[in-house]
Amino acid sequence: MENGIYNAVLENGDYKPFEKSLTESFGGFNQGVIKPLSITTLQVNLGALCNLSCGHCHVSAGPGRSETMALETMKDCVGFAARSRVKDIDITGGAPEMNPCYREFLDMCRDSGRNVKTRTNLAVLLRDGFRDIPRFWAERKVEVVASLPHYIESQTDRMRGKGVFKASIEALKVLNSLGYGQDNTGLTLNLVYNPCGAFLSPTQKDVENDFRIALGREYSIRFNNLFAITNMPVGRFLSFLEKSGNLSDYMGRLVSSFNPSAVASVMCRNMVSIGWDGIVYDCDFNRTLGLRCSVEGSSDIKEASSESLLKRSIVTGVHCYGCTSGAGSSCAGAHAVS
Repeated sequence: MENGIYNAVLENGDYKPFEKSLTESFGGFNQGVIKPLSITTLQVNLGALCNLSCGHCHVSAGPGRSETMALETMKDCVGFAARSRVKDIDITGGAPEMNPCYREFLDMCRDSGRNVKTRTNLAVLLRDGFRDIPRFWAERKVEVVASLPHYIESQTDRMRGKGVFKASIEALKVLNSLGYGQDNTGLTLNLVYNPCGAFLSPTQKDVENDFRIALGREYSIRFNNLFAITNMPVGRFLSFLEKSGNLSDYMGRLVSSFNPSAVASVMCRNMVSIGWDGIVYDCDFNRTLGLRCSVEGSSDIKEASSESLLKRSIVTGVHCYGCTSGAGSSCAGAHAVS
């Protein structure tokens, strides 16, 4: 259990040097000091099944994982969106495309009138059975959020596996050919950058400029925006930090770059995340750790109401420093003034 790893890390003392900072920064985690503002985004995790086993994956997704969201749970998610003020449905995984009901769910989301975003590792789009997905997205004007850890081949392959960078570039070229990332097409292509190791990201604007120049010059690839996302001390990345002896130093970097203004705009204040079993969480990181929403009544999306969720206190932990360091980090990149 990921939560078991998390608790073991807490018990071994690696976080003790940061206890005072934790208390001063947030008044103590799990004390109800962070409250939601709205629920404009419904993030839905379709499962941990993935064609890759990336070193930074907070879900610990991979080919050997079998957890997938059922169609009935997908319908419950759309039902919640319909009876609330959700504007965006953000589909994630694993590789969400590998869920057998992915296409049907995407169409349900689109027919509900919400803006639909889908996350992808790109390489899956070159596998048999998935090559039609880019056109499927384009026909429905789905916003694509594509993970590409680095514009240097060796860096990406070190994190994701040999050959993944070349596959990702080929997939990006397919998306560009369909109009994604191009002007005046209405087809949005955003890239996601993660640091390739136990360090923090440079400024998002600088990284975006570097990616735009390198990908344009070397591969004639275009994209709309780049999101720089901090590697969270959760899941497979937490295991890497622990095994490599980098956990204490990495947490020290997060704590020393804590930005109070980032707390006010953390993504969990305007969203909820749904696990493949239909359970509601404040974010996908909390889902990995088994930290359910602190909400009165049922925490199942089938019975959840936006009214009760807006009254909840957001469940936090030491991993939340990942979202509140520097310019802040979220599923849509930086969100605060550093």
